Amino acid sequence: MAKAVTSGPMEIIRTDCLVIGSGLAGAAYALEAARAGLQVQLLSLGGPNDANSDWAQGGIIYDTEIETSLLAKDIMEASDHTANPAAVAQLVEEGPAAVRELLLEGSKVGFDRRDDGSLEFTREGGHSARRIIHARDLTGHAILSAVTSRVDANPAISRQVGAVAIDLLTLSHNTDSAEDRYAPLTCFGAYVLPAGSDQPVAVVARKTVLATGGLGHIYQHSTNYPGTVGHGVAMAYRVGARLIDLEYVQFHPTVFYGKNAPRFLITEAIRGEGAELVNVNGERFMDKVHPRGSLAPRDIVSRAVHSELAGSGEPCAYLDLSALDKDYLCERFPSVYQRCLEHGVDITRDPIPVVPAAHYSCGGVHADLEGRTNILHLNAIGETACTGLHGANRLASTSLLECLVSARFAALADAKEIAAMDFKLPDPRPWQSPREESDPTLVAQDLNLVQQTMWNYAGIVRSPRRLTRARRILLEAREEIQSFYRDCRVTRELVELRNAVQTALLVVHAASLNPRSKGAHFVVDE
Repeated sequence: MAKAVTSGPMEIIRTDCLVIGSGLAGAAYALEAARAGLQVQLLSLGGPNDANSDWAQGGIIYDTEIETSLLAKDIMEASDHTANPAAVAQLVEEGPAAVRELLLEGSKVGFDRRDDGSLEFTREGGHSARRIIHARDLTGHAILSAVTSRVDANPAISRQVGAVAIDLLTLSHNTDSAEDRYAPLTCFGAYVLPAGSDQPVAVVARKTVLATGGLGHIYQHSTNYPGTVGHGVAMAYRVGARLIDLEYVQFHPTVFYGKNAPRFLITEAIRGEGAELVNVNGERFMDKVHPRGSLAPRDIVSRAVHSELAGSGEPCAYLDLSALDKDYLCERFPSVYQRCLEHGVDITRDPIPVVPAAHYSCGGVHADLEGRTNILHLNAIGETACTGLHGANRLASTSLLECLVSARFAALADAKEIAAMDFKLPDPRPWQSPREESDPTLVAQDLNLVQQTMWNYAGIVRSPRRLTRARRILLEAREEIQSFYRDCRVTRELVELRNAVQTALLVVHAASLNPRSKGAHFVVDE
């Protein structure tokens, strides 16, 4: 990114913890850190609820059984037996307490309940039992809204709405001290572009936490919140963080399809309640693919839909809801009902047209079970991180639970270290701002090139030839982006474009290094 002309002294904000991203992982970390007596700066790329967490429909696992081996088995099977057993054990053992304390007791989330007041449980693909609690089909919104209210009421947490993290600060890269170059890789905050400003500030922190979510919008079709392009992955890569499993990008098999209509998620819980995937002729094709039929793990269902469409030439498959009671459909899935109706599909009488779309990154910034990366004082949690919990493919409704568990363990570990350690927190070098303005049309065009390239050549089905072409296109695009915009003032759009092309290259590189089909990474010879 460009550096040319300095325009005055740079503002420096100092804090205990800088949290980049305010979805459920970032918000939960902020609450836990504040409860431990720490001051927190929380960056929200958009508004307080503008995050992937808010769009999560299905639910969150709340398995309170003493015997947790069945859930662990389901997670391991969904991952194609590649998940990290230690991460799986942490989730199944610590998850119930995290849900109970933060959501049920602390935030009073309005989960659906039966007539007797007990929680209502549903089932999703890959699950062998009903263990998922929900708030109709707006579970993520119900959870994040409740947690966000507590965050914004906490005086120890300062939220910067619309703020964009540009780059991480490290002793090796951003100080004028010669000796710092020889110190271990150490993070001490980030350069941040505040909302409505063209002058970055520095946020200097003892602990910096990457909670930026996934990378779905490096693809042309995605269920993710706009701007979710792997910001944390790209920033971490530029300072030398270890990345892992980036080839495992999960595609959700049921995303609404309509001409001139936006893509939006059709929750897996609909299949959990009895909906079936069918082709244009009304035939249930999943029964031939997997013993669980339409409730098979997501990677298997997505490839089956992809194969069905490739063979038939049809633009979409369909969800047949004829086995479900019409009144129940409207009551249980009001958001899906309303959104489909807005685009001409009445789910009480019509099947829902669906296609797969990029949904979740199983890989990310390598982190241990307390969120630590190989960069000192830099943590990664939630979807940005990779502890190995998901392996090659994520089990449905584990993501919100992972946010809670990873946030809690990272915040508690950070509080202990901050109380016990001395931190070197120098003034970073001032950011230098160029004079030129970028062309928004060209920025949008370059982002579209990245997204089309990834969708066409590094999507649901990959091949060495396709990945080679994607790499060539993206390398050229990265060079052009870096050189063309070198003299332009930093903007949110430029940050997004820069991170998108870098993340895309990292995904393609990881996919190219792995010749074995596993989970969400499926390779064919051409």
